[in-house]
Amino acid sequence: MILSHRQIEEIAVAVTKDFNEFFFGPDTEEARLPRGTPIDQFARDYLGLDVSFAPLSPDGSICGLTSYADTEYIVEMDGIQRKIPLHRNQVLMDASFIQPFQIRKLCGKRRFTLAHECAHQILFQMETDKIQEACRRKYSARTAYSLRELKTREDWNEWQANVLGAAILMPQREIDLAVAYYARGRKLISYDGTFAYWDKVALDMICQQFGVSKTAAVIRLRQLGHLETRPYSEYNDPLEVWA
Repeated sequence: MILSHRQIEEIAVAVTKDFNEFFFGPDTEEARLPRGTPIDQFARDYLGLDVSFAPLSPDGSICGLTSYADTEYIVEMDGIQRKIPLHRNQVLMDASFIQPFQIRKLCGKRRFTLAHECAHQILFQMETDKIQEACRRKYSARTAYSLRELKTREDWNEWQANVLGAAILMPQREIDLAVAYYARGRKLISYDGTFAYWDKVALDMICQQFGVSKTAAVIRLRQLGHLETRPYSEYNDPLEVWA
C-alpha cells in the first residue's frame, strides 16, 4: 500500500481525533494549551499493543521492532547469539530507554520510536485481508530473523511509518496551537540550523510540550509550513551583543 503525504496526514487526523476523545474526552473547542499525544497510552490502551524492553543490539543502534505474527529475533551480544520472542501485536523497544539516568535523556527518541512502530501496526491493519495473511505467513513459521531480514521485509513502509509516527506524536491541530501560543503565530526561521533567540525559545517550548527532539520538531514544523530555512548569511539577532 503506497500512500501520499496527504493521505497519511488524513489517517493521523482520524486516529488522533478518535484517541483524544477516548483518552481526554470530547473536545469543547475552548481555548487550551497544545498537547502532545501520550504515545504509551496510545500504544497500550488504544491499539492494544504489548510494549516490552530488551537489549536489541550491542551498540544501541536498534531502537525498536514490531511484528504482525509470532516470530523470533536474533541478537548477538558479546559473541553470543540469543533468540528473543517477538509476538503478534507486540512492540519490542531497546532496553537503553529504561536504564537509570537515560529515561529523561532519551525521552524524545523513545517516544518517536514507539510512534513509528505504532504507525507500522496501523498501516498493516489498513492492508487487505489477502496482504495481511500473506505477510503473517512469512513470520508464522517461527523462524528466527536477523534485523536485516526483518527490516528488508518492511523497507518500503519505513518512510510511511516515519511520517505517520510524526503526525501522531505532533498532530497538525496541536502544532498549529503551539505555534500560535509559543511563537505568537509567527513563522519560525532557521538560518541553516541557527535560530534567533525568541524562535529558539519557542522551539524549545514546542519540543518540551510534545516530548520530541529538536530534529523531529523542526521537520514537522517545516512540513506544516510553520518554519522556513534561510542562509546563515542572513542571520541577525538584535538580542545578541558582541564585545
